Amino acid sequence: MFSLARRSARFVLASAQRRAYAVQANLLEDLTHRGFVHHVTRPETLGATLESKRQVVYAGVDPTAGSLHIGHLIPLMCLLHFQLRGHKVIPLIGGATGRVGDPSGRLTERQPADVKQVEDNGKSLTESINSFFKRAFVYADSRMAHGGELGVEPVVVSNLQWHEDINLLEFLQTVGHHARVNTMLNRESVRARLSSQRGLSFTEFTYQLLQAYDFYHLHSHFGCTIQVGGSDQWGNILAGIELIGRLENPSAAEDTSEAADARAFGLTTPLLTTASGEKFGKSAGNAVWLDSNLTSVFDFYQYFIKVDDADVEKHLKMFTLLSRPEIAAIIEAHKEQPESRTAQRRLAAEVTEMVHSTQGLARAQTLTSLLFESDYDGLTAKQVTSAFEGDPRLVVVDEEELLDTPIMKLAARYRLASSASASRNLVQARGLYINNRTVPEAQYKVSKGDLIDGQVAILRAGKDKLMILAVDPTTSS
Repeated sequence: MFSLARRSARFVLASAQRRAYAVQANLLEDLTHRGFVHHVTRPETLGATLESKRQVVYAGVDPTAGSLHIGHLIPLMCLLHFQLRGHKVIPLIGGATGRVGDPSGRLTERQPADVKQVEDNGKSLTESINSFFKRAFVYADSRMAHGGELGVEPVVVSNLQWHEDINLLEFLQTVGHHARVNTMLNRESVRARLSSQRGLSFTEFTYQLLQAYDFYHLHSHFGCTIQVGGSDQWGNILAGIELIGRLENPSAAEDTSEAADARAFGLTTPLLTTASGEKFGKSAGNAVWLDSNLTSVFDFYQYFIKVDDADVEKHLKMFTLLSRPEIAAIIEAHKEQPESRTAQRRLAAEVTEMVHSTQGLARAQTLTSLLFESDYDGLTAKQVTSAFEGDPRLVVVDEEELLDTPIMKLAARYRLASSASASRNLVQARGLYINNRTVPEAQYKVSKGDLIDGQVAILRAGKDKLMILAVDPTTSS
């Protein structure tokens, strides 16, 4: 009893310390500590400005796909931190700029965008962003004290609203007049492409002017003073800051000093990359989507479970709202027993709860327990099929097919293995399992008594590739 009371007291104290920390920490310093700051303009001035009064911050999302992926989590989490400190955030969909294509970070030009697809992607992204903030607010409310308006979701806007009606002559008079070609040529994204074999199209060259105008429009109509973007957006952000300074202070049109950009700030975040340095995303073909219809909640959870030890502390700082003392304690415990993957499990739990709610987390943890940590004693067929409802790895088969076909052939037929020979190799290497038991030989067939409740077979190839074969009840004897 005394031990339980003492643990409860420690939990209450830790919770109070966490909430006090969240209130006292300087926002820019906290963002820097968490790894969000790659580059920032005038950090001392920005830090003081953020602490003195409410600011308006925006970050853009390129509508090249209809869903967010984990690469988007970095700028979105950054916006979340701003809102939790009482600032107003604007997620911006590039409905207009998405039709042009940003050359930043690319060696070749994007394929011409389909206008209808960009529109559809913009609508889907708006829903995805709203869903993210709605769930993130619930998560934040359970983790930390805050000064944000958690009942008010950010208003997602599209830059098509203002670019659609502006004509070329007006744009050249407003923006082109203040743009300096030598400055544009010196942008890193432009220089990299100019030195490539394919070169740079005029359309891509002018992209930075379109994004610069976005910042100016949001500044003049919404009072926006800060733009957040990935590290590959630094040149575009600087172009916007310079445009704001020149349009609002024509007398300083030729002034390139800090006085010209005193009205706005830029902050870039690092890009989320693979161990080889490759950027995550749709074009790279390695996206982990926030939409459970594209990446299941189970696979989303498993992605973070598999994060390398070298990256887990960085991910805990960026993708959770845990305090510094909590993260330090988690990492210390992890170092004592790295084989238990304590830090990865906490990371996966925190991010999955934030993105997919407590219900999604419970489902992911249940699946993980059932498939990787259980001997299946007491497990029911209903538990398995309910947990995998809607997941493509749940396949309903005739009872006769399941009982009369060697497991090796079933694994190949339903694409658990790439081919029959690959499936045979798995059996020979003792890497093919059914209900957590090794398939002993190539022609091994399962009996009804071997199935869970006589209805379900869980097939697994190696450590984590699996599928569920469930008997069609209309064919069950």
